[in-house]
Amino acid sequence: MIKKKKPVILFKYGGNAMTDDELKEQVLEHMCSLTKKGYHVVIVHGGGPFIKDILGKVGVESEFIDGHRKTTPEALKYVEMALKGEVNGSLVNLVNRIGYKAVGLSGKDGKMAVATKRLHRKMVDGKWTSFDLGQVGDVEHINPQLPEYLLNDGYIPVVTCIASDEDGNDYNINADMFAGHLAGALNAEQYIVLTDVDGLRMDKDKPETLIDKLHVAEIPSLVEDGVIQGGMLPKMDACRIALADGAGSARIINGTQPEQISDLIGKNPVGTTIIK
Repeated sequence: MIKKKKPVILFKYGGNAMTDDELKEQVLEHMCSLTKKGYHVVIVHGGGPFIKDILGKVGVESEFIDGHRKTTPEALKYVEMALKGEVNGSLVNLVNRIGYKAVGLSGKDGKMAVATKRLHRKMVDGKWTSFDLGQVGDVEHINPQLPEYLLNDGYIPVVTCIASDEDGNDYNINADMFAGHLAGALNAEQYIVLTDVDGLRMDKDKPETLIDKLHVAEIPSLVEDGVIQGGMLPKMDACRIALADGAGSARIINGTQPEQISDLIGKNPVGTTIIK
């Protein structure tokens, strides 16, 4: 367990906030600075733009089902190359350079995450239908011991979402889902999803329709009404998982506006907060 009992804030970091170098440094500085305010910080990152880039360069096409990338065995090699090699390494280097201590991890390290093959289910013509996503996994189990040790020693874990099953088969796990499970296992005070919008809107084209707070029980009806759709589906599912597994609250904020990160521990409401 974390000896100092500092509250944990776990960030799921992705989207355009990762592709602009100047913005990336600002976002990381805001996240990491929370360690000076009495918090443990964990960063779980995606890498969609980088994965898309490398798969495009090698001629491997991507297919998405409800925001989840379908991954062939061939594609997985390049996905892991992008996530562990390019994205994770660059984030760790930048966190270290701005004055903090980062350690790069994947779900494989210390068997922090054990994966299982994911079959995605969606409603088709009134019936639940399963779709095989290939080398895409889900989290079967999280062992938080390794990140807890690192947090207790003053490090910031920077985690990428590749993990193996009990037989050693590798899987790419949706970063939102992975982060939600890890936030729950760490009993994070806050699970924060950084996106390219200010939060969930009743009408995605109208900023004034931002939903500032919703209960988990409201999610299914918002999905049915089409308010939650596309890439927001796994984000909301991850928030539900985080809360069910032990996180205190979940919030979706705009990662392209770094000042929103500082507002997380202030009195200014920001983003969409999801509660039990």
